[in-house]
Amino acid sequence: MSEPFNSDVHHRACGICPSRFHPVGEFDVLLRPTPECPFNKADGHRYLSDGTPVCVHPDRVGLPAGRYKSENVPITVKLCLPADEAAVVPYLHDLLYGAAPSLLDDLIEQADMAIRRTFPNLDPVATLRRALN
Repeated sequence: MSEPFNSDVHHRACGICPSRFHPVGEFDVLLRPTPECPFNKADGHRYLSDGTPVCVHPDRVGLPAGRYKSENVPITVKLCLPADEAAVVPYLHDLLYGAAPSLLDDLIEQADMAIRRTFPNLDPVATLRRALN
């Protein structure tokens, strides 16, 4: 069995989140609980009718809502830097610390390119170091 993508006890994901038990892409993420993914009292998880585990807190798990397992939707996140240069480090800090580990390489690459394009006077490496510190 593959490792769960989120084994960090300090991550914001719920203790019962499918991300703690399944690798990325092996569960879906929905915006909120719905009748489509009822709570299973036997094990405390939510599932679609086909048995796909479901997370209902995209903001906590660090993945955008998507049918990653049930419909094989690719996992992507688009970075949108704030317009205010002073807000870049706090934005990147929150984004990177809340993101799913499998998205970090892509997000860091997007941040590097976006900082160079949007704020040419900022050093992307120094900015990312401050955000990750």
